[in-house]
Amino acid sequence: MTLEAVQHLFDPGKPLGAAILAAFLFLAGLILSWLVRRLLKEAILHDRSDQIDQIALSFVSQLSILLIWLLLFTLYAHMVPVLHRLGTALLAGVSLVSVVIGFAAQTTLGNLVAGISLVLYRPFRRGDRLQISAPTPQDCEVGVVEDMSLGFTVLRTDDGRKIIVANGTMAQNTMIKLPENHDMTPQS
Repeated sequence: MTLEAVQHLFDPGKPLGAAILAAFLFLAGLILSWLVRRLLKEAILHDRSDQIDQIALSFVSQLSILLIWLLLFTLYAHMVPVLHRLGTALLAGVSLVSVVIGFAAQTTLGNLVAGISLVLYRPFRRGDRLQISAPTPQDCEVGVVEDMSLGFTVLRTDDGRKIIVANGTMAQNTMIKLPENHDMTPQS
């Protein structure tokens, strides 16, 4: 096989070259995603002092994997001439659709941004006991932070109930961080 034939085979302007490039970038994405997950698992396993916040580490891992795939897709679209021209033509349409989706998902996106700020600023961690405003006769609930995703925070009360609060609400409301041995009954 001549050098010219090899160059023709890997030319991203040709269908076979674009397919080979897609396969290569897909494989690279799988390997990079696996490495990020593996590093996360190793960091958690080797953290004997519980200094690493698992929620923040999981969030950073998911965000890193998303960025890896976005960068690889952007690289692919930039390297394949047909997609590059098509992407330029569709840019105006995508902009309009993103504005419509942004308005439609305003609450969801607000919870996502609030979740990011709660992960970054860490006003509370998993295992912390919080008193929050709630639509109950006492106007508050007390629970232990059990889990936190980008959209919601889950608290577990002493009687086993789960309180699921949107992160937008958690970020906007006043909460009281209680000592661990505090009586769980809310004060009137």
